[in-house]
Amino acid sequence: MSKEKTLFRGELALPFAVLINSFGVVLMLYSAAGISAISSVPYAFSEVFPALSLGTWTYIFQGLLVLSLMIMRKKFVPSYLFSFVVGFVFGELLDVHELWIGILPDSLPWRVMWFLLSYVILSVVIALSNRCLPIVPTDLFPRELSDITKVGYPKIKIAFDVTCLAVTAALTFFGLGHIEGLGIGTVLAAFTMGKAVGICGDFLDRHFRFASFMTRRKSAVQQ
Repeated sequence: MSKEKTLFRGELALPFAVLINSFGVVLMLYSAAGISAISSVPYAFSEVFPALSLGTWTYIFQGLLVLSLMIMRKKFVPSYLFSFVVGFVFGELLDVHELWIGILPDSLPWRVMWFLLSYVILSVVIALSNRCLPIVPTDLFPRELSDITKVGYPKIKIAFDVTCLAVTAALTFFGLGHIEGLGIGTVLAAFTMGKAVGICGDFLDRHFRFASFMTRRKSAVQQ
């Protein structure tokens, strides 16, 4: 007889997930391996147009993602607005983490460790968010686009990340005269994190069943 899966209430984990997700983004940037692909576009805007902070550009970018999803759905989706609220808090937390992240050691071995840790954090949190949490728009977008287009999530996630990298490279090159914020870690994450999220999701599905006030689904978006 198969072991009963543990019930996981998504909304109970929401504060922790948003806090640790924003920390993972800032930690990856601090590692000097490059910022995560999904945050690279607002980062590029914050560098080219520094009057607004990274956090502010992040929720502007997220608002555009939410709007584009509603246009593709051709209808108003109330849950997307809640996602934007979560994204606003996420953006503010990015600015908070940037205030203290400099106290961490920054020698080369530490930076390698920070990158690996941030990669794992982002992969796990995105996989968890895809299942039951009110989700930040940068994670919501590839999940919903996968549902709209009926293309597998890992493929959509990788395509979305690579597109973000291309926009960031072009924006910083023409705006600053050089490419900023992209490193080997950014490229590695962009081409592999979609698969890593899928692996984490498969593990979660084997051990947990998910429920949230935002969705009736008990399991993940199909990977």
